[in-house]
Amino acid sequence: MPLNSYFLQGSQSEQRLVQDLINEQLKIYGQDVIYLPRKMVNQDAILNEAIATQFDDSFRMEMYLANYEGFAGNGDILSKFGVQSTDQITLIVSKERYEDFISPFLAGEDVLVSSRPSEGDLIYLPLDNTIFEIKYVEAKKPFYQLNKLFVYQLSCEVFDAAQDELVDTGIEEVDVAVSDFLFTTKLTMVGLGASTATATMQRATDLSGLASGSSVNQIDLINDGTGYTVPPTIGISTAPINGINASAVAVMTRRSGQVGQSIDRIDIINPGFGYTEPPVITIRSQNEYGTGAAATAIINEGSLGLPSITNSGVGYGSTPTVGITTAPPGGINATAVAVVNVYGELSAIRYTNAGAGYTLAPNVTISAPATGINTDNYLYGELVRGVSTGTTAYVHRWDSDTGVLQVTNTTSNFAIGEAVVGIGTTQNGSDARRIIQSISDQDEYDEYADNIEVESEADDILDFTEKNPFGEF
Repeated sequence: MPLNSYFLQGSQSEQRLVQDLINEQLKIYGQDVIYLPRKMVNQDAILNEAIATQFDDSFRMEMYLANYEGFAGNGDILSKFGVQSTDQITLIVSKERYEDFISPFLAGEDVLVSSRPSEGDLIYLPLDNTIFEIKYVEAKKPFYQLNKLFVYQLSCEVFDAAQDELVDTGIEEVDVAVSDFLFTTKLTMVGLGASTATATMQRATDLSGLASGSSVNQIDLINDGTGYTVPPTIGISTAPINGINASAVAVMTRRSGQVGQSIDRIDIINPGFGYTEPPVITIRSQNEYGTGAAATAIINEGSLGLPSITNSGVGYGSTPTVGITTAPPGGINATAVAVVNVYGELSAIRYTNAGAGYTLAPNVTISAPATGINTDNYLYGELVRGVSTGTTAYVHRWDSDTGVLQVTNTTSNFAIGEAVVGIGTTQNGSDARRIIQSISDQDEYDEYADNIEVESEADDILDFTEKNPFGEF
């Protein structure tokens, strides 16, 4: 027989010996790395592509770094997008060790492959504090020694993170390292603080040169309409000469099974003064959508006039209540609602009823901001939402000392001045609330990049504020 008869060429004992020797060599000459399996969050069912992925698990194990002369690849290169690292490494991992210590924990998880290392998984190399992504897994090198495969050979490249990848392994050094590779939006935040708003109200007659007259103290809906996509314009016929024109705004609602929106109520911005008969109310859609709404005005003497905000306050996370002194006997009590802007400040007071029969200016009280609002600490990995724009993103780093919030996977653009609220998940949310002072999309990972300096110098040569600086005016 051509083969050596003193060896079995693939017996279990021989294979066991080789596997043990390989495992021991990897423990002697290998490197401790952290393996991060890629899990699917959202996947395109048609193209079978990952829309969003996450790395929320980690495994520490030994791997042999085959690149004994240094990193492969083209190193750091200067491209039109700045300095890019193209380092590549080849890692050797024991097939047995992977199947015993990683595969069982991935069974049932939403991963591409649980039985072997998978392309797209990440490896953190503490030696260089760098994240590598597995690009190819070679399972047949060496090729069937003793009729068995003993190792996986992993070809890896420096991780080029996308916005739709969320990393939350619970290991700080790994999470921080990954966040440095992600493209993030940096939001500089300022605290809301807290102070109570104040306002005053006068009788409508005290604000006019007329001795007598009535004001619009209430607007009743006859028909709330349907199909509106934006609040319609509320028109009120002009007051007599020397009077004060009334103004109002529609508050919308969406009813179950309805297409578009309807008018829930009409709030009075300014009750006006000097009306001798109820003015005509017209409701006009701001676009081609919405129709059918109609309303009538009710006028009375002794109504209140345009409110005056003396202190807008700060820190309102929800709409405060407005209290107004009751009217004298026989009168109608005035009621009003507050409007809060994106800064958490009181921006307006609108009447739901301007009252009647007031002989003196009433006292106005506005409730204080809610207590217990956490304005300091966003949670890593939680979902945050911009109050005014509705933009959502995931927290990738929060520095309470500098007030810098780095977010990724943004759905739109945040706006300066809006509040950003930590809404977390269904299980966990910080409820943190702060105001955006400035926004930066500049990738500041590469300390050697001079993108900002180059752009500043280029602005002195070409005016890039024009969409086409080389075309005609």
